[in-house]
Amino acid sequence: MRGAGFWDVDAAAAARATGRWWSENAEEYLGEHGEFLGDADFRWCPEGLREEDAGLLGDLSGQRVLEVGAGAAQCSRWLAGRGARVLATDVAPGMVAQSAELDHRTGTHVPALVADARALPLADRSVDVAFTSFGAIAFVPDAARVHAEVARVLRPGGRWVFAVVHPVRWAFPDDPSPAGMRVLRSYFDRTPYVEVDDDGAPVYAEYHRTLGDHVREVTAAGLVLDDVVEPEWQEGNQQVWGGWGPVRGRYLPGTAIFVTHLPA
Repeated sequence: MRGAGFWDVDAAAAARATGRWWSENAEEYLGEHGEFLGDADFRWCPEGLREEDAGLLGDLSGQRVLEVGAGAAQCSRWLAGRGARVLATDVAPGMVAQSAELDHRTGTHVPALVADARALPLADRSVDVAFTSFGAIAFVPDAARVHAEVARVLRPGGRWVFAVVHPVRWAFPDDPSPAGMRVLRSYFDRTPYVEVDDDGAPVYAEYHRTLGDHVREVTAAGLVLDDVVEPEWQEGNQQVWGGWGPVRGRYLPGTAIFVTHLPA
């Protein structure tokens, strides 16, 4: 039974399958979105907000920075060009391979490791700042483990900034046209979105969390929430990401960026 829908699924199997999906589809994903993302640029979200304008990570010159769920490490490459000591991690070997290709193309080398965000291969208190732009959190059933791992490797006072699909997005269909401006699902329904193969085995999954869920998971890890940024859609941006694009973006937030820190 090949198909897609909102179903309960074996969490461990789904997480493994999603990692494989990102690896196998890395080249296709970059073919579709690579121009918008850039080879060495830092966009936080489909709305187009850049770190250069937002300044959510602060001054990183000489700082050790960890990117979680880095994909092809475009953001890390941009930071490396501004003096940060960056390490990029991603669960998908295919994405890390694409990162190496971008290193070659740009002449900027970013150390990149294949690693699960729930089990980072780093020592305690070894990172000054950590961040992710849409990486890891939506694709695991236990995102609280991601926050706990980041809190473990952060030095006291260090920041953890993460961008996720805005929870309100879950209620709307994957239709970027005006017809998609309708609520189809309950905001409070946390049943994961799952794609399965002919045998009914999961090949991809995403997990919904409400704003309150995100806040509770962050604070449970011992982190302090400083801000929640909801970027507005930028004028002239015609990029479409699934059901999100300029039509819906004029009315509703598609991204939530949580700015947190580990107390000193």
